[in-house]
Amino acid sequence: MRYLHCTKQELTAKGALFTAMEIEGQPALWKEVYELILQQKNELERFLFPVLSRPDTRIILTGAGSSAYIGEAAQGIVQLHTNRITNAIATTDLITHPRAHFLKQVPTLLVSFARSGNSPESMAAVELANEYCNTVYHLVITCNKDGALLQTKIDNTYHLVLPEKANDKSLAMTGSFTAMLLSVVLLSRIRDIELLATSLHQLTNQGEEILQNYLPQLKAVADKTYQRVIFLGSGPLLGIARECHLKLQELTDGKVVCKHDSFLGFRHGPRAVTNEQSLIVYLLSSDEHVFRYEHDLCLSIDEDKRRIPTVCYNQQIPELKNAVLTLSFRAPAPASNELAFISATLIGQLLGFYQSLYFGLQPDNPSVSGAISRVVQGVVIYPEPVVV
Repeated sequence: MRYLHCTKQELTAKGALFTAMEIEGQPALWKEVYELILQQKNELERFLFPVLSRPDTRIILTGAGSSAYIGEAAQGIVQLHTNRITNAIATTDLITHPRAHFLKQVPTLLVSFARSGNSPESMAAVELANEYCNTVYHLVITCNKDGALLQTKIDNTYHLVLPEKANDKSLAMTGSFTAMLLSVVLLSRIRDIELLATSLHQLTNQGEEILQNYLPQLKAVADKTYQRVIFLGSGPLLGIARECHLKLQELTDGKVVCKHDSFLGFRHGPRAVTNEQSLIVYLLSSDEHVFRYEHDLCLSIDEDKRRIPTVCYNQQIPELKNAVLTLSFRAPAPASNELAFISATLIGQLLGFYQSLYFGLQPDNPSVSGAISRVVQGVVIYPEPVVV
């Protein structure tokens, strides 16, 4: 059995088996997630329609770390299709400043993303929502059927438990991230989810193309020393860029400092982070209007005398002299495809995986010091002082 072109024995010896299996298993997992939600369509509609039929309902997408970035990537899509104000707010912000984020008189749907469901911030965010909102509903999207978040009995709650394969065993979130992101995008279109079957097919095809055609090239890019790796994206791909940033930084145990930004935002000062030992990864949009802005920045960076190497995902820019790799697809997804962007996540996962091996780390547990762990440790939840 081989994963990411390596034998099971090789991966086991390198402490990389689970991460490799979980990265490679994502296209099949995406199909399972779609079928699961399709099977629960009637129950999900019964829960969501009364909530979303209220014009004043507000949606908060929340989680911690990678789970928070799911909300950042999905926020615009969810708002577009529900026509309800949607905010992506991390649990780590909700628990320290609940009064700044919850609105007492506004009916709120709190969508909680949780791989394990055992994070203390996840539990606290649910409790604070109940305390600070007069009317609150909970949609819990989790990968762990045994998590503490599922054991707590809360009114007005729907638990969507994803397939067991989504519950990553490795430290870094891979399949769990993309499975939960796919879930919330599908849920925003639950009424006509059947129409997304073609979009799902294109997403899985893109994932399979990356895994089948580009592994040697991605490994060659990763088998070098970089001081900094910068991921750029626009719209939903900005949230993906942030997740890619975290993935490579986690899997290299902080040996590589990463950054993310939007293409337009990068011009306004953050571009100063680039140096001769940088790599820039362009997560390019399928929307030709958006791509025009991205294209301009790519050409500007390519003119830099330091010849900074770049990787392009999704679009070809033939004029680039310093592009070391371009990942393009046999059947590019149109701008109207709401799911294909999720495949961009694999770029950060694979670069992180190969860089982890390049530095002699174990991708399944790359933190030599133990500073980071699969489920966050040491978080104490403090009660808010009473306001008189």
